[in-house]
This record gives sequence, structure tokens and C-alpha cells, in this order.
Amino acid sequence: PWAFDAFKYLKVTDYGDLDFIPGNPQDLNREIEQHADAIISAGTCMLSVGGDHYVALPLLRAHAKHYGKMALVHFDAHTDTYPNDTEIDHGSMFYRAPQEGLIDTSRSVQVGIRTEYDHADHAFQVINADQANEQSAQAVIDAIKARVGDTPAYLSFDIDCLDPAFAPGTGTPVVGGLSTSRALQILRGIADLNIVGFDVVEVAPAYDHAEITALAGASLALEFLYIKASRG
Repeated sequence: PWAFDAFKYLKVTDYGDLDFIPGNPQDLNREIEQHADAIISAGTCMLSVGGDHYVALPLLRAHAKHYGKMALVHFDAHTDTYPNDTEIDHGSMFYRAPQEGLIDTSRSVQVGIRTEYDHADHAFQVINADQANEQSAQAVIDAIKARVGDTPAYLSFDIDCLDPAFAPGTGTPVVGGLSTSRALQILRGIADLNIVGFDVVEVAPAYDHAEITALAGASLALEFLYIKASRG
């Protein structure tokens, strides 16, 4: 869909992996934030690949040091705003992040949600999976742009935003999600947002079939590189 080769315009490197010592995951939290801070400080942009979605929290901490309070554009089946006493939890990152002043909920949007949340107290705008599927892709794009505006935005894509038909290899699949095509259309449509960081998370190869989920995750990551290249 892109009329150019992104790698003619981008310098890309695989920085490597971070892992944790079993029984001491707190060290990984610090390492993610420290390494992300070093990468961003070098004037570069991060594309992070999970793993567990909780990694978005230390990544947001590092990005906020450089960009201040950001908008969050979050693709997921779940809101991940569930209260929890521990910061190492893949369902509470976006409960903690606003409390820490990392993201501005009034500029943030969640796309593809199809699990329970408290509508009355939910500060994020939600475009649920039915809306994202039944509206035109352009309507979804317009809603995201209207919410985010020119605020620096962090884009977090949990692979379970996609329907299990398109991404079976994940830990918490929920039926009724987006197709890969619809998700890619929406990403291309928001390419002109000020996206400062991006993660793709929750791909679980052990649960995958015919590498369907791995291909979806890799394609989403590649799409982000094209988004960055399209902005010069």
C-alpha cells in the first residue's frame, strides 16, 4: 500500500533483548526504562516488541521524560485499566499511567475493546470492537484524530485487538475483534499523528497456528516503520 521503500529513508537497528531474572522481575522494569531512556536520548524512535503488555508502563515512563504527558492510542480487547497493587501486571498499566502523569486520558483513545469496564468512571474514549467493525475505517480514523489532535502520542497495540481468526496465538483471545485488514487501514489513516513511540505485544508463539499471529505482529511493526518514514 505504500509507494516507497521505508528502508531508503530510515536507519533501523535491532537493539537486542531484555530479559528478567526469575523471581526478581522488578529489575526488568528498571532496565526497560533505563534502556528506553538511552535510546530516546540519542534522538531515535523506539519500536518495542513484547512479551507481556505490562512492558508499556516502563516504556511510557521513559517516553514521558522526553515528551511530557502524552496521548495514548491503544488497540486492545481489554482496557487494561483494572486496579492492582502491583505495577507488574498486564491488566493495570493504563490504570497506573494516568496516576503517574504519563498520559492524558482526555486525549487518549482505546480501539477494539470488547470486555467489561466501568463506563461511568472510564476516562478514556472507547471505540469498541462493534463500532470499529461496523463504522467505516475513515470514521474510526477521524474519531482518533479528533481526540488526539497534535499531542505527542504513544501507540500500543495488543495483538488480541485482532479477532482470534486473525491472531489465535495470544494469551487472552476474545472473539469479535478487528480483522488484520481493518487494523492496518486505521494505522495508515493516523500516520500523520505525532506518534513518538510504538509497541506490539502479547504475541504468544506457543499458542499460534501456522504463524498467523506472528505474521500479523510483524506486519503491524513494519507498518509503524512505514508510518515513521512517511513523516520524513
